[in-house]
Amino acid sequence: MDSLSKRILAEKENVEKALITLEKALKRKRKTTSELAAIGTFLHNIYSGIENILKQILKEKNIKVSKFESWHKDLLNLSVTNKIISLTLSDELYEYLAFRHFFVHAYGFMLLEDQLKDLAENISRIWSEFVLEIKNFITTTENNGLQES
Repeated sequence: MDSLSKRILAEKENVEKALITLEKALKRKRKTTSELAAIGTFLHNIYSGIENILKQILKEKNIKVSKFESWHKDLLNLSVTNKIISLTLSDELYEYLAFRHFFVHAYGFMLLEDQLKDLAENISRIWSEFVLEIKNFITTTENNGLQES
């Protein structure tokens, strides 16, 4: 468990750096296409960090995530099924999963400021909820033994 905590902490530190940089980018009044692409990158980084934490926890529990194209969605579903995160949080994360898919397959100049703004304004709150739910999960599993499913 100690190793898992260290991996989660390292990922958490990276996500929080991305959040700080995102907040700085959001403060600019007029945003260029490059700045919008940067905001998209930070949102993508933050969501990837969330996925990385979930993957580490599932791996620690010896639960395999499918290798199919839908593995990102499967990851969220498995995380809910295994009580790592709540269904409510998962529903909110689906919006970022959809953005992740768009971001990976689109061009930076296709990003729209209004859509990015909505995602960016909520990500700090969602991150805080995620961290709390992960902390609660780890505390519970430390008391019950992580390998139990």
